[in-house]
Amino acid sequence: MTPKTAVLEGIRVLDLTTFLSGPFATQTLADLGADVIKVEPPTGDSSRAIPPHYVDGESAYFLSVNRNKRSLVADLKDPSDRDLIRDLALCADVLVENYRPGVIDRLGLSYDEIRRDNPGLVWASISGFGQTGPYRDRPAYDMIVQALSGGMSLTGEPDGPPVRSGLAIGDIVAGLYSDIGILGALVQRAATGAGRRIDVSMLDCQISLLSYQAAYHLLADVDPGRQGRAHDSIPTYRAFTAGDGVDVMVTANTEGMWRALCDVLGVPDLVDDTRFCDGDRRQAHRDELSPLLETAFRAQHSDQVIAALIERRVPAARVHTVREALQDPQVRHREMVVDIPALDSRRPLQLVGSPVKVAGTVPEYRRPPQLDEHREEIVQDWLHRAAKINADSVSKG
Repeated sequence: MTPKTAVLEGIRVLDLTTFLSGPFATQTLADLGADVIKVEPPTGDSSRAIPPHYVDGESAYFLSVNRNKRSLVADLKDPSDRDLIRDLALCADVLVENYRPGVIDRLGLSYDEIRRDNPGLVWASISGFGQTGPYRDRPAYDMIVQALSGGMSLTGEPDGPPVRSGLAIGDIVAGLYSDIGILGALVQRAATGAGRRIDVSMLDCQISLLSYQAAYHLLADVDPGRQGRAHDSIPTYRAFTAGDGVDVMVTANTEGMWRALCDVLGVPDLVDDTRFCDGDRRQAHRDELSPLLETAFRAQHSDQVIAALIERRVPAARVHTVREALQDPQVRHREMVVDIPALDSRRPLQLVGSPVKVAGTVPEYRRPPQLDEHREEIVQDWLHRAAKINADSVSKG
């Protein structure tokens, strides 16, 4: 975003994260205008080498979550490099790390020590299980927390095995919750001058996503099972297969939408059927209702039935592949696929854009950094400027 309008202009973020959860969090901050310094080991972020897709030698995985950042190589086991990172932390507004609990302390970067000299620092720690608890020291990845959270038990067909989400929700949601905590802490810091430490557990985040499914268990003592393509509370909130083989998602969750659905499908008699006359009875007789609706959908062409339902204000959509979703006119209109200038004369990178649209801002996307690309300018921008500010303060004092 342009410097005059970026909402996080002037916020300095020291990014000590790797792989997905942390880089996703810091990319979101960078998209909003923060100056994000990505600190990488001499071998680079391990995601730079994740197969199978590469562009100019860089993994598509890495490219997806590291735009708008600057790269600096530092070996935290080397005393001089560790001193450099400590100096940068003293200049930072935000530090984000996703080491296992205790590791960063053993590397010589203690939160308590740095906070003593930089009391306004907002420090966000992302880990599999958080900084406390019996699982604190366990390693974890996205699929582990999906499994432990109960989310996988909800995913898949009722008569099939549990299935992981096709989206890396364990990592991505942890990154988003971290950003929420960071932004909240920055707001408080503006009033008090004091920073905060934020402890984000990937498992905690997945438990929070259980939402009403957790309430169904805690308040009604049920253990929800796999949901398949349906909703366990609203039998007309699900996917159906049309006659041309296309899957159509329908969310007819009001009485008006139920009547419109029956009319469009050519089964108006279902409206007056005592088994289906209101939401409670439709839920009680869902096993009888579902095959009737499935038969009615198989008599329809997907494009025609979707258009007719939307005309009647019933939400409906084709179940897209990723390719279809990224070509969708609404997605393109919202600039959710963007061209990012590449190195030299190479072709631009096409990546997913930022979903956060801030009035008065102009999005600006810079390509993900090459390893250690910005060392000199980072030292100049952060450390030299900090030294000058300190010198000015001393002279005024």
